[in-house]
Amino acid sequence: MIPELFKYIKVNHYNAQTFRSDFIAGTTVAIVALPLSMALAIASGASPEKGLITAIVAGFFISLLGGTRLQIGGPTGAFIIIVYDVIAKYGYDGLLLATFLAGILLIIAGYLKLGKIIEHVSHSVITGFTTGLAIVLVSSQVKDFFGLSIDSVPSHFVEKWIIFISNFHSINFYSATIGFLSLFFIIAQRKYFSKLPGFLIVVILSSLFVYFFHVPVETIGSKYPDIGTDLFHPTLPVWDLPLVIKVLPSAFTIAFLAAVESLLCAVITDRMTNYKHNPNQELVGQGIANIASSIFGGISATGALARTVTNIQAGAKTPIAGITHCLLILLFVLFGMSLTSYIPLACLSGILVMVAWNMSEAKHFIALLKDSKINYLIMLTTFFITIFVGVSESISVGLLLSFAAQKWLEPAKS
Repeated sequence: MIPELFKYIKVNHYNAQTFRSDFIAGTTVAIVALPLSMALAIASGASPEKGLITAIVAGFFISLLGGTRLQIGGPTGAFIIIVYDVIAKYGYDGLLLATFLAGILLIIAGYLKLGKIIEHVSHSVITGFTTGLAIVLVSSQVKDFFGLSIDSVPSHFVEKWIIFISNFHSINFYSATIGFLSLFFIIAQRKYFSKLPGFLIVVILSSLFVYFFHVPVETIGSKYPDIGTDLFHPTLPVWDLPLVIKVLPSAFTIAFLAAVESLLCAVITDRMTNYKHNPNQELVGQGIANIASSIFGGISATGALARTVTNIQAGAKTPIAGITHCLLILLFVLFGMSLTSYIPLACLSGILVMVAWNMSEAKHFIALLKDSKINYLIMLTTFFITIFVGVSESISVGLLLSFAAQKWLEPAKS
């Protein structure tokens, strides 16, 4: 197996015009990825620079060693709940170990040529899972969106909403205003000015508002005063056998999510570009990227559809565009991290509500309700388990039901 970048260079002559297209696309994607990576990290229970490290390190290896030509990698909304859960149960060391193990599993899956099998996972399972994740993601943003005075938010869905409702009297109207305005601005921007970088614009405007008017809201600087002081110190995760056993189910979940999301993104990319990805090489690239991310202190990563589509629409030609986006984010981390201090958390929550809507697959969810009884039963089961039980459990049950249904339906078709 050969990474797509090396295949391209071997067959094609990379010239200045191609680099210009890649550089413009990479710059465009970096503008989108900067605020989004920080928001995803915070929602996952990590500090904002962890998201930037993931975008840089994992994104670099996904572009360098992956099996797709134009896919952009980094932290994504699908990982938020599982990453948050692992950190809450086993600490950040547990997450680094789980991500490292997931990377190994992905590499093994790639060399066992399991890429094609994963591409055929039931759409009912994926839709139920991603829609459930979207609802859990929105729930995780209620505290910061409304600026509620809550010391600790429970991880369980029902308990979380009981706490929100009982503490809603502590709402910070400045936070709520920033959150709603950020969300409305992004919706309007996408409808009327789709070529503008809405995420970045809303972060800049809200930060300037907080800075000049001394608005009393929680910001990245107030919550993470030490941001940017300890970056890029590669260290292997702590290898402790009892911890390995504890995080192994989470590692399988991370590996499965990374595989499914990256390969689905690759299929969509193929349709948009007429290129053909190599699913097994993509799994290997994703595996190496997650191992590297864990070594540098990042979080779990996979192919990011929204950033990939942005890359394609911006005119990218090769994986050099993805590498460029990583290098530009690196320059920001090295020289511009102090600029993040005044970013209000309510603004980032507004961005993540938009991310949740994009990943919810609401249209597919409604369409599947009109499908065969077995399909919508699988979807609803996966959906409710994702919300009320957990991510690992929903994937396990969803896959078992999906495979059982396929075996049950095969005799009926014949």
